[in-house]
Parts: sequence; C-alpha cells; structure tokens
Amino acid sequence: MWRLKLSQGDNYEYDDPFLTSFNNNVGRQFWEFDPIPGTPEEQALVEKARADFTKTRHQIKQSSDLLMRIQLAKETYCGQPDLARVAKVENEEEITEETVVNTLKRALRFYSALQSEDGHWPGDYGGPLFFLPELIIGLYVMDMLETILPNEHKREICRYIYNHQNVDGGWGLHIEGSSSMFCTTLNYIGLRILGQEIDGGDGAMHKARSWILHHGGATYTPSWGKFWLSILGVYEWDGNNPLPPEIWLLPYFLPVHPGRMWCHTRMVYLPMSYLYGKRFVGPINDIVLSLREELYNQDYNHIDWNLARNQ
Repeated sequence: MWRLKLSQGDNYEYDDPFLTSFNNNVGRQFWEFDPIPGTPEEQALVEKARADFTKTRHQIKQSSDLLMRIQLAKETYCGQPDLARVAKVENEEEITEETVVNTLKRALRFYSALQSEDGHWPGDYGGPLFFLPELIIGLYVMDMLETILPNEHKREICRYIYNHQNVDGGWGLHIEGSSSMFCTTLNYIGLRILGQEIDGGDGAMHKARSWILHHGGATYTPSWGKFWLSILGVYEWDGNNPLPPEIWLLPYFLPVHPGRMWCHTRMVYLPMSYLYGKRFVGPINDIVLSLREELYNQDYNHIDWNLARNQ
C-alpha cells in the first residue's frame, strides 16, 4: 500500500549520501510503497477512489489528491467526534449563529486535515505529460530502470499514464490538453519500455499507436521529441535540426550566448547540445527494433531523415 512521506530525509530509516537539505527536508514529499497492506477499510477506500477516478477520468482529469486526502484524514480525524451534517440554507430562510459556527468549523477542520505536521499543505505537481516518459527513457538507456523503479512503481506509472490517455487514444501536453504527437509518442514509448504489449491496456496501446500512425507517424514529433527518440535509438540524429554545443564557446557578452537565455531554456539546451554533439544512442535491442517498426508508416531504413527534420 502506498504511503505519502512528508518532510523526511536523511534521518528516515537510512542515510542517503545524495540527499542534502538546508531546512531539515521541510516541505519534502514522496510516495513510498509499504508491502504491509493497510486495514480492509483502508484498502476498500483506496480501491474505490481508484475505480471512481478511472470511471470519470475523461470528465474530471485532476485526481484531487484523493489518496493523500484519505491518508491525512485518517491521521487527523482519528479519535475526533463527528461534526454536524452540512447545513443547507434555503432562500429567504433565516441564518442562525449555530449554522454559521458549524459551517466555519467544518471548513477549518477540512483545511486542517490537509495540512502536514510541519505546517505546509502538500499537493501533487500534476499536469505536464512529457516529464515522466522522458525519465523512463533516460533510466532505460543508462540501464538504471530496474534499479530506480521497482515493480510497484512501474505499475503505478502505467496506471497514471493510462488514466490520462484521451478518448481518441493520444495524450496531450498536459492532463487537460488535446492529443499531440509529442506526448502521444513519448507516453506510448514509455509504456512499451515498462513492459506493456502492443495490444495491452485493454486496447489502449492499440488506440495510441493508431493515433500516431493516422497522424503521419513519429517523424511529426516536434524537436524535443525527436531528441528523446534519437537517444533511445528509434529516430536518427540526422533527422534533428542542429543543436551545436560549440555555441557555448562564444563570448558571454554576445546576446546570443546560451547563458543569457531564460533559466529553463539554457538548462535544457546545455545537456541537449552535449548529447547532440556526442550523437549519443542507447543500446539497440529487441524493444528498440520493434519500436522502429511500430512508430512509422514506412520502413525505418527508407525514411528521408533530412526531410523529417522539419515535419
């Protein structure tokens, strides 16, 4: 069963030499899988929350941190008396002091239940749908996937990706976005790397692949997607527009120096330019060779990579 750990770090069960903090890890949030299951009541609540979200995922795309709320509510409400039921005031009905006080108490109790012990209100950083598959690809080409992501983590990642798949089979730039080639290609690849079959996910994988092929194939992925596909080995570096690392050698006083770019731009361009200069490609194995066949409408060896640069 998954547990949310808050503001815990070096002193929590083990010492992590790579984890440092200047504020004793205040505000840190991470989920940890506990092999010991919770009570039957807890398990039932979690399974109901999962089922309800999956059922309405195309109408309500934000999870509302339901699993976190279940956990925090148990920790906060344990042993406390129940409050009076919600008071509904009809039009022109007199509002009593008791009704106001009860409503305020319910509101305070609700927000207090969502507050962690150190004082902050934790919350999911949800939305973008391209970070997670990029992490999967990065771990995969470094042969670190099995080390960093145990089976339970893989299962939850697959659940998350499937839950945010659009009705048409694709994925948007964010959880409420319309399907795009960028995120559809990356998430399809991420699921395949995690062990999902071409026809897996009760037809979800087939729908995703059909969306990619019906929209021209993975050569229509934008530049950032082409970059990640090249690292994996399912797209050739010749199909990328140049990302020259030599530009970092320009004098800093020039306005075009990457160091003068917006922080997120330059921090992304730095590793991208290095990997482009190295023409880095991960190991070519069966899954990579299979993806080369799955993502395109033509034979991989006959693709015009120069033409694909600006598709």
